[in-house]
Amino acid sequence: MNHDSYSDAYIRGILESVRTIAVVGASANEVRPSFFVTKYLVAKGYRVFAINPGQPPGAEIGGAPVFARLADVPEAIDMVDVFRNPSAAAGVVDEALRLDPLPKVIWMQLGVRNDEAAAKAEAAGLSVVMNRCPKIEYGRFSGEIGWTGFNSGKLSSKKPLLAGGFQHRRLGEPGESGS
Repeated sequence: MNHDSYSDAYIRGILESVRTIAVVGASANEVRPSFFVTKYLVAKGYRVFAINPGQPPGAEIGGAPVFARLADVPEAIDMVDVFRNPSAAAGVVDEALRLDPLPKVIWMQLGVRNDEAAAKAEAAGLSVVMNRCPKIEYGRFSGEIGWTGFNSGKLSSKKPLLAGGFQHRRLGEPGESGS
């Protein structure tokens, strides 16, 4: 697969099909991007597990229970979101490939690209995304990102329908731009 560019259908298909996400490198520091992403994915209805061996058992990060390793998560993981440096991504992929069942997706965050790790995951039948953020992509597809002044690349005359709270939208909702 060409990891320099992903089709909207590929990214959206992943976001619509996964239900459980392990965020490897989730930080308890509320100003870190991994904290924001973890909290956002929880708010969108995904079952999220924060992987951080430095946190005590029973802790939470952004509303997600914390585990030291992927193997400690007590249920199947659909997607592993890698918030580690590119050289550490290979070890995360190796750990993910030891899970049973295997996850469906390895997602490497913005700034994280490891082509060897991606090739290993793809050889095992996993989908791979590199150098992208699921929070940004979800916001782009749901139309939320347009609320903050970013060009989502989607035009619609439909008035957005918002859920409770502040600007919480879900993929596939009526009024969604770009569907």
